[in-house]
Amino acid sequence: MSKRLVVNADDFGFTHDVNAGIVHAHREGVLTATTLMANGAAFDDAVRLARETATLDIGCHLVLVQGNSLLTGRPLPETVRQLLIALSRKQLDIYAELRAQIERIVATRLRPTHLDSHKHTHIWPAVFRVVVRLAHEFGMRYVRLPFDAISLWSGAPFRLARGYYARLTSDYNVRMTDHFLGFRLTGSLTEEAFASAIRALPDGMTEFMCHPGFAGPELLSARTRLKECRLRELEALTSPRIRKLIAESDVRLENFLAE
Repeated sequence: MSKRLVVNADDFGFTHDVNAGIVHAHREGVLTATTLMANGAAFDDAVRLARETATLDIGCHLVLVQGNSLLTGRPLPETVRQLLIALSRKQLDIYAELRAQIERIVATRLRPTHLDSHKHTHIWPAVFRVVVRLAHEFGMRYVRLPFDAISLWSGAPFRLARGYYARLTSDYNVRMTDHFLGFRLTGSLTEEAFASAIRALPDGMTEFMCHPGFAGPELLSARTRLKECRLRELEALTSPRIRKLIAESDVRLENFLAE
């Protein structure tokens, strides 16, 4: 088997400086894909940039925490814990909310190929089931594998959980990558950490999640813990050393359009 790597940036549409950083990481670095937030403050700017950057693979970054609902205009739960409480009380129609987000992106005539979620909320089975169903309904090929390969999960529990999610995707004729990386590096990704991950890539298709961006005033004033670290990620993604290492490691850069 060959080593295939999709480098995907979350949070496209969050702020203008995040958008600019993502496009720069694609044009000048190794970023191959990104996922767009339908309720992001800089959504229109992201759509414009996506249309100007035809080689950038676009997906949907589904949001159930933070920001405002596209259905009601009211704030979504602020934290994952609050989301779980809302779900247990049936206070949030996951299907309707996420469908509205995908429909907003599709209405721009962009062709999203993959789905993931803000704050990784689709790790919860109730959310994952809806995400896979929507991927099938909108003809999207991939849903993000919910587990980081470098995680606390290991052995039998990991295999059982992976099998459960794999069965759901198979039922809807949707795919996951063989491996997923980046969750546990969120906020701490550097050039050296990225290089170490590339050296250790397993055979098969791996999605590497990242959060690049320019640390401009809009991002610095936003409600997020990921601020200056986005610039460090951007530097890692555009490093000539990283591109050289990928070539020397016989790693093939891909996006979710590749078969």
